[in-house]
Amino acid sequence: MSTRFVERIAVEIDGDGDAVLMIHGLGGSSNVWTPLLPEFARQRAIRFDLPGSARSARVEGPLSIERFAQAALRVAAVAGAQRAHVVAHSLGTIVAFHLAVSEPKFVRSLALFGPLLAPADPARTAIRARAQKARSEGEAGMQEIADALVQSATSAETKSARPVAAALVRELLMRQNPDGYARTCEALADAQAADASRVACPTLLVTGDEDAVAPPQEVRRIGGLIAGSQVEVLRGCGHWTTLEKPEECRALLRQFYSRRIA
Repeated sequence: MSTRFVERIAVEIDGDGDAVLMIHGLGGSSNVWTPLLPEFARQRAIRFDLPGSARSARVEGPLSIERFAQAALRVAAVAGAQRAHVVAHSLGTIVAFHLAVSEPKFVRSLALFGPLLAPADPARTAIRARAQKARSEGEAGMQEIADALVQSATSAETKSARPVAAALVRELLMRQNPDGYARTCEALADAQAADASRVACPTLLVTGDEDAVAPPQEVRRIGGLIAGSQVEVLRGCGHWTTLEKPEECRALLRQFYSRRIA
């Protein structure tokens, strides 16, 4: 493993082979992907903390989906990747959709967990309120946000039978820089949907049956816009897909890459 900072963005690169670029979501970090790394043992796994998040919190200025997409391309270039399979979660899937539409020669495939094209209008209002809470209340506000999201964004099974996963979600959120988290919330609240019908690469969409952020019916709708896409719904799973159901996610990736990727 090698870790470096690219324009204050923390980047981890593991292995050799075909490049896999991993983009986490709001409140996440590169550790969202740790449970899936064994599936990429023969690839070059490129993980980074989005500008404003985790170890990349020192990146200054307003954040946006466009800025996240440009950061992803910059990270890939530094890692020597001219093309990559893109794996993403939540907010990261919005970035991934934009990359697949605007940079189709770069994106070889999409594997998206808790996918969404953009927040619904009521969600935008709630996300902006969360940004204000983080900015005005600091670390105490982040703890309240973390506790609320563990309750609302993980499944009943996770909370009862996978306490380590629930604890990791809470820790990821509590450790975010409040201002960086607020700026990331604002980027998500302002996000505009990419035209999913223009996605031409093999695409896997995975959500949980208890995912209120990316509910199954909406993910199926998105899948219907993408020719040949594969949609999977995991039982007993909320929005933190890779942490709540890591074994199932790994199995789906193994199947997807073996059957769909030339």
